[in-house]
Amino acid sequence: MKWNNQLIEQLQWSNTIINRAGKERVAKEVADIAKNGDIIGAGSGSTVYLTLFALAERIRKEALHIEIIPASNEISMTCIQLNIPQTTLWNKRPDWTFDGADEVDPQHNLIKGRGGAMFKEKLLIKSSDKSYIIIDPSKKVERLGSKFPVPVEVFPGALNHAEQEIRRLGASEITLRLAVGKDGPILTENGNFILDVRFDTIGSGLEQQLKSITGVIESGLFIGYDVEIITAE
Repeated sequence: MKWNNQLIEQLQWSNTIINRAGKERVAKEVADIAKNGDIIGAGSGSTVYLTLFALAERIRKEALHIEIIPASNEISMTCIQLNIPQTTLWNKRPDWTFDGADEVDPQHNLIKGRGGAMFKEKLLIKSSDKSYIIIDPSKKVERLGSKFPVPVEVFPGALNHAEQEIRRLGASEITLRLAVGKDGPILTENGNFILDVRFDTIGSGLEQQLKSITGVIESGLFIGYDVEIITAE
């Protein structure tokens, strides 16, 4: 028996989508990559959301058979809303993944995680043969960290220890990300806290240095990953 799931059926993106027309064009371009039988990792963000609509259109018109591995509950619910089949990393390995980014430097290093799903996003990219990062021109930077802090996912019980160790790595500012619509800190998909950390410089080894801290689950640094950048002009 199916649920009468009106909340999911009426789900909409939570914020205004900037440069929607450009993102919709790129969403169609990414959706056109899909072929029958593909297992596709889907990150988070507004462009990922719009790409799901383009994929759903191909499913309806072409009887395209694909399965999505979502990085977040919001993307999973959108798949349910659009009748896009889903699977998990327990069952399948993605043929390719698409995602967004908050910053992209000239070497295609990334900062991600403003949506709080960087752990699953990184796992999907690491598990995929090919990954596409969809951005608009405002996400291009000459230096990582010039616009946004680095999100760091931390086990709640390790908050004080993680803060101390991150400061030792040269952090100039650390803030606990607070939720909107609830009291207290935001929780990730894994039930952890997010620290937003500013660094004056981000070296090539910082991602691994952060990950080596006991209690740090993941960071939003993606340094040296083999990704293809697609820009929504």
